[in-house]
Amino acid sequence: MRIFITGGNGFLGRNLVLELLKRGDSVVVLALPKEDTTWLEMRGVGVFRGDLRNPDVLTEPMHGVDAVFHLAAMMGAWRSMQVYSAVNVTGTENVCRAVLASGVRRLVHVSSAMVYNMASGRPVTEEDRLDTLNEPYSMTKANGDRLVQRMIAQDHLPAVIIRPSTIFGTSDPLNFGRIADRIRAGKGIIIGSGENAIPLVYVTDVVQGLLLALDHPHAEGQIYNIGNDEPLSQKVLFSAIAQEIGVAQPRYHVPYYPLYAAAYAAECISTLSGYRVAPFVTRHGVKLYGANNLFSIDKARRDLGYKPQVSIRKGIQLAASWYLHQDIWVQEDGGANLSTTVEAR
Repeated sequence: MRIFITGGNGFLGRNLVLELLKRGDSVVVLALPKEDTTWLEMRGVGVFRGDLRNPDVLTEPMHGVDAVFHLAAMMGAWRSMQVYSAVNVTGTENVCRAVLASGVRRLVHVSSAMVYNMASGRPVTEEDRLDTLNEPYSMTKANGDRLVQRMIAQDHLPAVIIRPSTIFGTSDPLNFGRIADRIRAGKGIIIGSGENAIPLVYVTDVVQGLLLALDHPHAEGQIYNIGNDEPLSQKVLFSAIAQEIGVAQPRYHVPYYPLYAAAYAAECISTLSGYRVAPFVTRHGVKLYGANNLFSIDKARRDLGYKPQVSIRKGIQLAASWYLHQDIWVQEDGGANLSTTVEAR
């Protein structure tokens, strides 16, 4: 097939590109005008440049395409709700309308587990209502998710919605890299007792879920959680990372609610500064790592045959090997060797 990917030059996108190329699919991606796309071009991937906030940039790359993966999203930075919404909601609508106009047979839209309240005391399912934090990433991802659902129902958009839990893996500076940096610097803390579950999934397992959503004949119109339902506790996770990178494990505990309140205050200060000062901690981060986040993947197992292939412990070993030898990875593969046959988000 001919596949178009938004966000194809990112962490998840590059892992998806590798698997599509292995299958013999041809791939084109949309990249921002100033992005370094050398990694993609070295692999024969077609690159179109533009910003998906402008609907006109989507017409040419979608010509003759069989399927679209919409991965592009604003994340990992403290910005205004308007900035996040322009990418995660308006940009998503532009992609959906271009899919309808181009006659693409399937769109796989990547949402997020952060559209749920995963600390509800039981594993959340696709039937749970969307219940987000009052913060830009969670709210705009939920609004983008709702928009795709409406267009499936009202416009017959041929889409599948994937809600992955927090992805990690090799060449992952955002999730694994940040945690490892803090633990290595002796700044790692345990929020609360540390016995809570953290909803991580290795990147190649997310890729597996995306490909199943693309290929399964009955997936259209459905929503699937993709993750790993054998999580590690916060304390065990941090201890495992410390062991793999050869440093002391975090020992200091910080109470959950005072840290959550401090995160809210830090966000307010950042907002009042015009987003010039990044918050030292966010409520998103406190809830992700400090709450007991439970996530059901039963529907994906049952309907798609999805089965996580990489345990969280194995994923930590793979990611730690990359983290400790990043200079070698850069020399061998132009900066992004992702071909470990496994992945995470």
